[in-house]
Amino acid sequence: MRINSETSSDGVREQLFTLGDVPGVLWTPEGATGPRPLIVMGHGGGQHKKTPGVLTRAHRFVRERGFAVVAADVPGHGDRPVDPELDRINTENQARVAAGEDLAALIAEFQALVARQTVPEWQAMLDAVQHLDHVGPGPAGYWGVSLGCGLGVPFVAAEPRIRAAVLGLGGAAATAELAAQITVPVEFLVQWDDERVPRSQSLALFDALGSAEKTLHANPGKHADILPAYELDSTLSFFTRHLT
Repeated sequence: MRINSETSSDGVREQLFTLGDVPGVLWTPEGATGPRPLIVMGHGGGQHKKTPGVLTRAHRFVRERGFAVVAADVPGHGDRPVDPELDRINTENQARVAAGEDLAALIAEFQALVARQTVPEWQAMLDAVQHLDHVGPGPAGYWGVSLGCGLGVPFVAAEPRIRAAVLGLGGAAATAELAAQITVPVEFLVQWDDERVPRSQSLALFDALGSAEKTLHANPGKHADILPAYELDSTLSFFTRHLT
């Protein structure tokens, strides 16, 4: 793990790093020492590790709870190099949607493909970050919606260090079997009028989760109208209960 730059603002220390060829960012309280809870965050499609929604949540987790937060650019996003194969699939999918194929099914297929690369990358990132003195081997959680949900379900299913997860804006088309393997507490977010992920698919994914403790949060609006401010307050409380 190579730290490329470090800055501090409003009590939050930000370190940009690369792990192999994966660019990431770690946020911790300024001057932090010793172990602390860690949240892995997955960004949405077409976004990046410091997209505004991730940045806002990360800063609140750090400032208000003393957590560490880590995020990385997934393949084909942010500072990752252009992936010709993913570009080809995206172009083909656009043509298939124009020809009348189901958008949700194509999204699910694409996310399953990317997850095969990101899950081991995120596990390696978790290893590296938890070896840092100012993070340590404390409890870990996961937050990710949309693409972050499609990649997060297989990650949470595969990673025993994750003790609680916030997921949502995703469907069951490609991840129902993996969701059944998740047993940690889950807070699941649904946009009731989502035009990208059919409501029935989101509810099916929630139903498929194997967690004994899972809560469905449904809000009006389309896919991009996500997460009213009070959902962030709920997320803070959720992770505080389960990671501290």
